[in-house]
Amino acid sequence: MGGSCQGRVAIITGAGRGLGRAHALLFAAEGARVVVNDVGVASDGTGGDAGPAEQVAQQIRAAGGEAVADTHDVADWDGAGALVQTALDHFGGLDTLVCNAGILRDRMFVSSSVEEWDAVMHVHLRGHYCPARHATAWWRAQAKAGATVDARLINTSSGAGLQGSIAQAAYAAAKGGIAALTLVQAAELGRYGITANALAPAARTRMTEGPFAEMMKAPQDGFDAWDPANVSPLVVWLGSAASRAVTGRVFETQGGVISLADGWRTGPAVDKGARWEPGEVGDAVATLLGQAAAPQKVYGT
Repeated sequence: MGGSCQGRVAIITGAGRGLGRAHALLFAAEGARVVVNDVGVASDGTGGDAGPAEQVAQQIRAAGGEAVADTHDVADWDGAGALVQTALDHFGGLDTLVCNAGILRDRMFVSSSVEEWDAVMHVHLRGHYCPARHATAWWRAQAKAGATVDARLINTSSGAGLQGSIAQAAYAAAKGGIAALTLVQAAELGRYGITANALAPAARTRMTEGPFAEMMKAPQDGFDAWDPANVSPLVVWLGSAASRAVTGRVFETQGGVISLADGWRTGPAVDKGARWEPGEVGDAVATLLGQAAAPQKVYGT
């Protein structure tokens, strides 16, 4: 295929199946040397199997690319450090980190447990923080040593994190947190030659095959709009040198559509010029709501 990532080294977490697998294959096809990270758990985070990561790495090598499998837990501080070290040891550097690993513990909020909440936060938020923290420390050290750094952080949010989703309070909160984390990373890390962007993909994966199986099933012919491989070109471009001017953005993508999410921003305002009385606030809020655009609906409503 092309060579948009020729010579670059990329880590993709959760790359044994679904979106991560598609990302890893396309990065390799575009010339990147790839660390395929996956602990091989079920969609709810239980179990573990080294097979998926190794199978993807073998597929890349069979096609003439360079890849190594890694099964470290990205939500574990030392494991994430070992993952970054895998890239340094095998390929001599690191240019792009795609944080894609995640789990689901879907439950209506009033029925959810603190254990389910903690499990989702652990994998999504710590699973983004830990590898990115190790990677950015290495990139910053390179920059301070005088090297030219052209690095990319690519985070995985979700429409659930941007608009909310029924029965996914933990998942939506974690994915919303990832979008906010991306903004901070972009603001803080640009001085070192590091960009940070996020995507909210919609595709057919293990996480969506249950509730959306009928809607997302592959057609018998024609364009498969829910194929996870449709998402990967955007991810690969964001991971390439060509995207160096783009940072702090959240993209949504599904099928052949790429859109730019327009996140929380200050909207209409009223200023009394003095402290409000509680009885005055209702009319002020009514004025603001009348001037504001209606929010997007929560998924599932």
